[in-house]
Amino acid sequence: MEWLTTPFEVAFVQRALWAGILVSAICALAGTWVVLRGMAFLGDAMSHGLLPGVAVAALLGGNLLVGAVVSAAVMTAGVTALGRTPRLSQDTGIGLLFVGMLSLGVIIVSRSQSFAVDLTGFLFGDVLAVRERDLYLLGVALLLALVLSVFGHRAFLALAFDDRKAKTLGLRPRLAHAVLLGLLALAIVASFHIVGTLLVLGLLIAPPAAALPWARSVRGVMVLAAVVGATATFGGLLLSWHLRTAAGATVSACAVSFFFLSHLASGARHRRRTDLLRSGAVPAHAPRTRPNET
Repeated sequence: MEWLTTPFEVAFVQRALWAGILVSAICALAGTWVVLRGMAFLGDAMSHGLLPGVAVAALLGGNLLVGAVVSAAVMTAGVTALGRTPRLSQDTGIGLLFVGMLSLGVIIVSRSQSFAVDLTGFLFGDVLAVRERDLYLLGVALLLALVLSVFGHRAFLALAFDDRKAKTLGLRPRLAHAVLLGLLALAIVASFHIVGTLLVLGLLIAPPAAALPWARSVRGVMVLAAVVGATATFGGLLLSWHLRTAAGATVSACAVSFFFLSHLASGARHRRRTDLLRSGAVPAHAPRTRPNET
């Protein structure tokens, strides 16, 4: 069993594990809504839209996290504003912001002759470089994500199924959508240091998508997604230690692998249930495992 415990006896690997667990919980809260609403493209666009702020912060010798927060705020405001333009589809607006912010970031980087910006860390993360103070910041981010999720749950749920119903119920769908974008931005900013912007969707989307067939409620999806993300973090760090691979990419790959395993298992369960229904062994009205909680 030494191969299982030896990596986590090292201090920086322990910090990486705790960081991954915290980020997994944050991503579970935001990623569940991303999966339910089909917002994967928005998540990808927002993660790449962090580049200008991170580039400016790096060139000025500032905090990369602050730069990422500023860029995330600009992207959130831009997506919210363009979403209110009746002649422009939301996907078109998001795509334009995506390309515009990414282009601006590349231009800023190109102005540095020495390429002082560490694009490798930005794109692929550096989970093994997590410091103790980063864990405190992630803890604060998790508390904020929990507050937003609890108070916005009813509005988010209505938005996930019918925008018009949310308006009828007086839930202010535009404000709820803006808050949901803020929750998504918070998850992305918290995650990019762990797995990088190219792989952030691995923790944001894969765990909720893996949990979806097995949970009976939205909250259940969130809890199970957090467990899947934490397990992917543990397994990814363990594999990267023994195989000497990039830690962030291995964590993301484990999360995606869990999704495919869940998909295969869910398909097998569905086929078995279908066979049992045909044989009459299971009543046709037997409950299914689907998120249905309001």
